[in-house]
Amino acid sequence: MQSDVAVSWRPSDEFPGNLYKGEGIVPASPANVWELLKPVANGLRPTWDPNVTGFDVIETISDTVSICRTTTPSALMRLISPRDFVDVVLTKQYEDGTLASTATNIEHALCPPQPSYVRGFNYPCGCFCIPVPGEPDKTQLLSFFQTDLGGYLPQTVVDSFFPSSMVGFYSNLTKAIKTLKA
Repeated sequence: MQSDVAVSWRPSDEFPGNLYKGEGIVPASPANVWELLKPVANGLRPTWDPNVTGFDVIETISDTVSICRTTTPSALMRLISPRDFVDVVLTKQYEDGTLASTATNIEHALCPPQPSYVRGFNYPCGCFCIPVPGEPDKTQLLSFFQTDLGGYLPQTVVDSFFPSSMVGFYSNLTKAIKTLKA
């Protein structure tokens, strides 16, 4: 079963780029989807998401707040160089069973810019794993990204990359769910 995803965007209120929204149904429980998405040290995201090469927890503030560094590979035939992002990340479980990870960029002394990466900046963003009423093995996944990739990329390059990247995110997540269940 393949997840269908709708991707939309509008100009961001945070920076001179776009806010992208992805929405789709993933064929797994919110807990299983969360297992693949949760932002923890040694988490599974780099194993299935080709747009994430690494994820490190720089500092744990509390059981729900941490400072994290995410690295990404080059993309679009190396038109986009490898990036790194440093974010403050909040995880939360809501009363209705929704699991969420939200983040925004932060500077941190333990994670200065690295010479082999262009520092990118995530503006308020996140993923929400929402239970589908009456369907325990389905999750509505809402994702929001508003990312300044940094460097000298024309906005047209970013605009051509993000929608297809988000569709790929849902597709790769659905494939990873199948291996998690196996």
